[in-house]
Amino acid sequence: MDEFLKEIMPNVVAYSKRFWQSISQTGEMMLWSGLISLAIGLMLGVLLTISKKGGIRQNGIVYQLVNILVNVFRSIPFVILLIFLIPFTRIVAGTAIGVKGALVPLVFGCVPFYTRQVEAALASVDPGKVEAARAMGSGTLGLIFRVYLKEAVPDLIRVTTITLISLIGLTTMAGAVGAGGIGSFAINYGQNQNHQDIVNVCVILLLVFVSLLQLLGNSLARRTTNRALISRGIRAAEEPPKEI
Repeated sequence: MDEFLKEIMPNVVAYSKRFWQSISQTGEMMLWSGLISLAIGLMLGVLLTISKKGGIRQNGIVYQLVNILVNVFRSIPFVILLIFLIPFTRIVAGTAIGVKGALVPLVFGCVPFYTRQVEAALASVDPGKVEAARAMGSGTLGLIFRVYLKEAVPDLIRVTTITLISLIGLTTMAGAVGAGGIGSFAINYGQNQNHQDIVNVCVILLLVFVSLLQLLGNSLARRTTNRALISRGIRAAEEPPKEI
């Protein structure tokens, strides 16, 4: 097996220690920036939904402030955002290179995208269910957790999957400017040294990872959708027939 691997990807085997380190760095960037971005993006997406005109907590000032911030950072290409945030990254993380230095720009690049995705997912919730819950006395938190987030679970899973796949691309670009990870390995040890087998392996690895992530997201979204449909069917069957 070792001989076979040396034959088809000799340079990957030669730099195997650095290769596994780059995978670990990409995983670390995905984990921490993903958790932070998804938490902040979910909060901002909910805030936009409830504070918009006609929302359950309509507030024009809050909506416009969050809306403008999201639009500003969404309009900046990520490579430029990396450079723009270097002074701020050094203040927050103490460095602008490596995995630690990549987390700040990754969060700033991912949060606006996920915020819009969450806003779109929550917009698909039936307004009639929101009004019915309000009529039954549900407060703001009850409407958010029991109606908006609960009803939008399948769509939230889909947009989260899309965001995580996009984040993989951002970590690769971050690697091109000193953040480490698979992107850095492919460029420094593959492209710059004319080791095509390294580039090929990195591309295949990313393709497999994205495919598995998409497969998992589709499976979870389909499962939660079916569960919601079954739950609605049970409730409909339990309701007494309406008199004509």
